[in-house]
Amino acid sequence: MIPVTERLAIEDDEISISFIRAGGPGGQNVNKVSSAAQLRFDARHSPSLPERVRERLERIAGTKLTKEGVIVITANRFRTQEANRRDAIDRLVEMIAAAAHQPKFRVPTKPSRAAKVKRVEEKVKRGSVKKLRSRRPSSED
Repeated sequence: MIPVTERLAIEDDEISISFIRAGGPGGQNVNKVSSAAQLRFDARHSPSLPERVRERLERIAGTKLTKEGVIVITANRFRTQEANRRDAIDRLVEMIAAAAHQPKFRVPTKPSRAAKVKRVEEKVKRGSVKKLRSRRPSSED
């Protein structure tokens, strides 16, 4: 059981992790050892996720989501399999936690009549100040 939030957790058997060869620095070792972790999680058919979380997760996943609804995360930041495995799981948990957070419902508001009047009065005042600045001094000055 992998805890995501206080009320949400995913089963261990819902994710599959395979190890692949990682690119980057490492010398000859990089050609011999499969240290990168590739995590696969079927988000579309997961029994652990509520429908609203599933929909937001698919939007958040973006390019990591396949057409079949499987999230694929490749972790190759570290040089050991275990560290990359932990990194992949942490990134999945972070993604699901972000999807589980329900955004606040925003109630659209309109400015009051007094606020509109005040805004127009301030604009008129500011315009008159600018107009006074642009006047040429008369020959009497």
